[in-house]
Amino acid sequence: MDCSVDRLRNHDIVTLCVATLLCLSVLMVQSASMHVTGSTSWGWTDRGTRHLIYAVLGVVAFVLAARFDYRTVFSAERSFLASPSVWALGLSVLLCAAVLVPGVGKEVNGARRWIVMGPIQVQPSEIAKWSVVIFLAWWLTSSRAKLDRFRTLVLTLLPVACIALLIVIEDFGTAVLIGMCAFSMLCCSRVKKWQLFALVPPVLAAGVWFITHKEYRVRRMMAFLDPWASPRGEGYHMVQSLLSFSTGGLTGKGLGNGVQKLGYLPEDTTDFIFAVVCEELGVSGAMLVVAMYLGIMYVTWQLIRSDRDSFGKMLAFGITAMVALQAAINIAVATVSVPTKGLSLPLVSAGGSGMVISCAALGLLCSVCKFRHAEGPATKVGVNLAAREGSSDAVPERVSEADWRAWTKA
Repeated sequence: MDCSVDRLRNHDIVTLCVATLLCLSVLMVQSASMHVTGSTSWGWTDRGTRHLIYAVLGVVAFVLAARFDYRTVFSAERSFLASPSVWALGLSVLLCAAVLVPGVGKEVNGARRWIVMGPIQVQPSEIAKWSVVIFLAWWLTSSRAKLDRFRTLVLTLLPVACIALLIVIEDFGTAVLIGMCAFSMLCCSRVKKWQLFALVPPVLAAGVWFITHKEYRVRRMMAFLDPWASPRGEGYHMVQSLLSFSTGGLTGKGLGNGVQKLGYLPEDTTDFIFAVVCEELGVSGAMLVVAMYLGIMYVTWQLIRSDRDSFGKMLAFGITAMVALQAAINIAVATVSVPTKGLSLPLVSAGGSGMVISCAALGLLCSVCKFRHAEGPATKVGVNLAAREGSSDAVPERVSEADWRAWTKA
């Protein structure tokens, strides 16, 4: 996209959306963590201060990731074992396995999902879901992958299935999210559709088994069908979330004036932060949040339609699919459209390492916007065809090797 004073470039739109979500996140987490006091001042809480620090770290991660050329880090010419995406996937498997070991994984609210590393605690599932996206984007667009063979498809999904099985033990929602994102990326790849859909029945059967063999998951499903049947039990979260929407109305009660966050709405700074947004900012606040996610999706749609390398398109699609699907599931849970899942709202819910990693992933999306690569002989012989958008000396997107040499000599 050409530079223009009256038109935002793709990476400008991504930056604007990320910055808006982070700013709104800092305000809403601080507001949701407030308590009733005798003071009328809007003083910062410890939770708000800690979240502000992570938001700043997220901005740093976003800027650093956006400055690197994505093809330089994840070059298609590297061998399988030399690819950083393969090593990142292997590390994710080890971390997801380690978190289940007593004494290594930290248990919070009955679930062991965190590993303490010095002053911070890391959630391996957050690392795993982005490593899956990067690995699939690299492998599904690699010339070495014989994706027309069913055996290749099974081997491709084997590490992804291992990660999902390790995560589903303690976090069913994130495992489902990874599976949905992987399926979406496979649908957009060179994989034969009959082979892909042949895997759907066993995957659905496994999902039903994991739901039914845990009693609390069955209770959640039953409570979703009728939350008012147990308003003080399994349906409590859903009832309180619906009350937040109903009391917020069109205009909201004003920032900091919400009532449901004062001990009524559980997980008000994480899973149900969208309900707090709707109660305090009304429909306009909800539309702002949704518009920012739609802005990121719009940029990805423009990238897919443009003449770029297949890896860049697949990487952008995977990153956006992960963010959009997680946001859609979280909003659906808050509006009681689907059963309760333990998924946060990307870049808005209170978080630590997960927010920083998500910002870095969106920085990669920004890198795809800023650096343009095209498929062609010049790329195959290792010549860098990257040029920043709007640069006056941008190189042609499709050139032969002979034309490239003539162009560089000139």
